[in-house]
Amino acid sequence: MAVYANQTIIKYGVGFGSALAMSVSFALNKSIGWAIVHGLLGWFYVVYAWLFKAY
Repeated sequence: MAVYANQTIIKYGVGFGSALAMSVSFALNKSIGWAIVHGLLGWFYVVYAWLFKAY
């Protein structure tokens, strides 16, 4: 049971990360193409933005 719960959490966590990356990318860049690229990269874009974007 615990293995199934961990797989479910990972599955939905990665999906949420991709959706979050796509929505943030579109809000910042106003480009569907970049949103798709960033959605495919998933959490890598979140880490990139955290490290290299100046707020």
